[in-house]
Parts: sequence; C-alpha cells; structure tokens
Amino acid sequence: MTTPAPVPSADELVGRRRRLADLVRAAVPDAYGPSLTAGWAPDDTDPFGPVLMLVRGAPPSTSTFRQSNDFYYLTGLEVPNAYVEIDTRDGRSTVYLPHRNLAGERSGGTRLCAEDVEGVRALTGADDVRPLEDLPTTFGRRIKRRVSPVVFTPLAPAEGRRGTRDGDLDAAAEELVDPFATSASREAAFADALRARFPTLEIRDASPFLDELRTIKSASELALMREAGRLSGLGVLEAMRSTAPGVMEYELGALAEFVFLRGGAFGSAYEQIVAAGENIWYGHYGAKSAKLEASQLVLMDAAPDYRYYASDIGRMWPVTGAWDPWQLELYGFIVRYHVELLERIRPGVTNVDVLDGAADAMRGVIDRTAFSKPIYEEAARKSLDFPYHLSHPVGMSVHDVGEYRGAPFVPGQVLTVDPMLWVPEERLYIRVEDTVAVTDDGIENFTGAVPFLPDQITAVMSEPGLLQTFAPR
Repeated sequence: MTTPAPVPSADELVGRRRRLADLVRAAVPDAYGPSLTAGWAPDDTDPFGPVLMLVRGAPPSTSTFRQSNDFYYLTGLEVPNAYVEIDTRDGRSTVYLPHRNLAGERSGGTRLCAEDVEGVRALTGADDVRPLEDLPTTFGRRIKRRVSPVVFTPLAPAEGRRGTRDGDLDAAAEELVDPFATSASREAAFADALRARFPTLEIRDASPFLDELRTIKSASELALMREAGRLSGLGVLEAMRSTAPGVMEYELGALAEFVFLRGGAFGSAYEQIVAAGENIWYGHYGAKSAKLEASQLVLMDAAPDYRYYASDIGRMWPVTGAWDPWQLELYGFIVRYHVELLERIRPGVTNVDVLDGAADAMRGVIDRTAFSKPIYEEAARKSLDFPYHLSHPVGMSVHDVGEYRGAPFVPGQVLTVDPMLWVPEERLYIRVEDTVAVTDDGIENFTGAVPFLPDQITAVMSEPGLLQTFAPR
C-alpha cells in the first residue's frame, strides 16, 4: 500500500490566487485607473476599482460529481454551484456556496456548504465565505458607481471529467453545423448573464492567466502526477500480461480501469485507446470493439484521473508476445527516436533544440539501416520533419492548458514525449509515449517504469495476467 499523495494546502491555494492577481495586474494595468500609480493603496471607495475575478464551479451532476479544473485549482472545493471572487489588487477571495441540502445529504452524503464557514476557510484559505444568494448583491455593491468596472472570468470551456480544452472546442465547432443548435456554452451564457444584470460591466477573459499559472507545476502537483504516472504504468502492464489471441480490446481497457480505480483514481482521465491491427491507424480510436488476432500489434494509451491530475502513456506490443521482423524494424526505429528525444530535454533548451538534435542523430541511424521496404525508409525520413513529437503539456487535463513551445524549458513543466511514424500505404501507425517533468538538470519520467524495449515487453507478456487467471475462457 502506497502513502497517499499530498493535496494542495490552504497556503498553496492562497498563493495561487495571489499569483493570479499578480499576473492580471502586470498584464492589464489600464484596468486599474490611476489608483495603483498614485502612490496610495486602493480600497472599495476607489472609483476605478476593484477589478474582480469571478470563477464559477461545475454544475450538479447525476453521476459522481467532479469539479471543474480551474475552480478546483483555485479552491480545492468539490461542491457544485460554487463561486470564488478574487480581488485582483491583492488576491483577497470570497467563496460563495449553496446552503445545506438535508434531503440531498440523506441521499448522497454530506458536502461542504455555506454553513461550514470555518471548515471552508480552513480548507481554502478564503478570506470570506458567504451563501450563494449573497453573490448578486455583494457583487453589485462592489461595482456600484465604478468607472468602467471590470470583471475577469474564464471564457474557455471548463474542463470536467475526461475533458480537454481542445476536445471541448472541437465538439463546439462540430455543433455549429447543426442548423437547430441554439445553446451557447456555459461560459458564454454566464458572461451574457453578467452583462444583462450589470450593463456597465466590462467582461475580460481570465483563461490566459489561469493557463499560464497552471503551466508550471508545484511540488504537490508533481507528487500527484507521479502517482498518476505510476498507476498508468500498472494499468498498461496488466493489459500487456493479459494480451492473447481472442481477447477483446475492451477487456484490456477494463483491466486498466480496474487498476486505476483500485489505486484511488476517479477512473480514466480520457477515453482510452486500445487498438489492435488496422484500428491502430486511427490516432484516437476509442471503440475498443475488436477481437485480437495473433498477427496483430496492440497500441494502448490509458491513464487515470488521480485527484484531478492526469498522466499519458503509449505502448505497443505484439498480440502473441513474439515480434515479427517488420514490427521490430519500425517499432525499433521509433524506440531509438524516443530515447534520443528523452536524453535531450533539460532546462534552458527549447523544443526545437530537442527535435533538431534528435532528428540529426536519427538521420545517421536511417543511413545505416537496410530497410526491408522503400516505403518504410520513406516513412522514417518523413517522421524526422514532424514538429510535434514533443506532443502536449499534461497536468489537470491530459492535453493540458498552457504552452512550452517557443521558449526554453523550465523546471516544473510536464509534457509528453511521443515520437510517431506513419506508413499510409499499409495503414500503419507506430509510436511510443511517456509523460516527463522537466527538473533542475534533466527530466523525471513519470511513466518510465513501463518497458518499451522489445525484449523487455516480451518478458512482461510471459507473466500471468489477471484476465486469464480470474476469468478463464
């Protein structure tokens, strides 16, 4: 049994809200009028302030409630219909919560509410805790008689269970083709409601500031991601052991889900990829409905939602555990590429430095390799030009907010190393993926305990698997 990973303390939550206020003040000093440049501290009598941030939590759910990432990041509260108001001049915060719902508690258990003032303050470090119905009056009083009052609120889609910013935006874009689609996003509807009730209010987007803050992970966040990476590895290892001809893709996914839940996770952080044979060609295949055959490769990409933090991993293996020569040829190339990328990531270098250095090394590998087919050599050379082998940030979401491209790496950034190769003539897609954190002198590989070398994978697959032990066919 492992020691439970730490959760953010009240001091850390207070620090996040204060750093958020600092970012806003530094980026948009025009929003504060003359008060911050006149040599005196503003207060609620200042006609040019306060400038507020208002962050809305997730709505109630018919399934197990999961808070939205930004709200949890700022408050640590798992309560639906909650708000936090932050004065961006000094980071002082007020939490607004619904009253106690006795009928709901009898059905689903207790949760924090407006009556739990001291408990909420101890958990969050908030300066004030008020009932939800106070929010319109209190908010209106704070902006009353102000010159061009400003409120920042996140306008990007709130990430929830298995949610990602890019995925939610893609879904919203697809919905636009429906001629009868009428619903605005929850964020847009909230902004419209604020404007309708307070017509002089100027709404500004808080998402870029929250994204910047979330990009660099604290020690407590890294500890949670370390555990998420460990569970990711255990889930994939169990799937490797249980792989055999006749097993269904969804059975391997179920094994990983069991490992995640047993480890204290909320479940999967995203729709698992468990693809065999031709299904591998689809980069985000999620149906998991095919039966494994002896001649196939399996691609698996699965990770837990562990206390609001994700991981990401990609591994491939042959269904029988024995590698065909063509599989070793392509997979071995990507494994070598993966190692070259991992060895080059450190503070002070950029993603371009890493990609260019690894590509130079791999050109020599290609020149020394006798490929069995011209299309395999062509695929290998084309892979060196792909700019996204350092794929995406990871954090509270598997495709996390923030950006690492275009600037030197710094400690606390977490990203995926995911070299990929495509052979369109044979509909082959080969990859290996790990989640790594940038440290003071290199990286920590959160998913590195899962072998990716062919001989090591074969050894793992020779071990007994849960599927055959407890559910024999």
